[in-house]
Amino acid sequence: MRMNRTILLTLLLLMVQTSIFPWLVPSSWSARVLPHLPLVMTVFVALFGGRYKAFFFGLGFGLLEDVLFFGELLGTYGFAMAFIGYFIGLVGERRSHLISFMLISIGVGSLAMDTIVYFVYKMFRLTGDTYLFALYWQIVPTLLAHIAFALLLYVPIRRKLAKAGAGSGEEKTAA
Repeated sequence: MRMNRTILLTLLLLMVQTSIFPWLVPSSWSARVLPHLPLVMTVFVALFGGRYKAFFFGLGFGLLEDVLFFGELLGTYGFAMAFIGYFIGLVGERRSHLISFMLISIGVGSLAMDTIVYFVYKMFRLTGDTYLFALYWQIVPTLLAHIAFALLLYVPIRRKLAKAGAGSGEEKTAA
């Protein structure tokens, strides 16, 4: 899958996240589950596309989420998603891309992003909750939603991104 198609798919997922996903979540859980579907795609790009692509991919979509949804403090999600994309891409260069490693990467990425956002908001006194409450109330349910969503997308995304990676590798060796 080329990067243009990945960007278009992620924009589509961003629209699904804002328009359809709130209808699927029960109203009692709407304050607890705050999905970030571009984060899942950033982890996929990190694992199958490399750390530099994932850094810029996460930075772009993180800043887009900052501007669209979270106007209190711009740049928090951009920084967190870029950092996670680069870090998972760095670790993913040395590992095979099995489903278990992908699920662990999604879980660690989701936990790290929500933790970074929590502590940045805590530093600027935008939240008064304790970390344990935020962990129980929002971070863990969101992490589980990210893992479930990643399981749904794993096979199609892996086929497309791995095929694109193999195609670019063959072109490099042929030249």
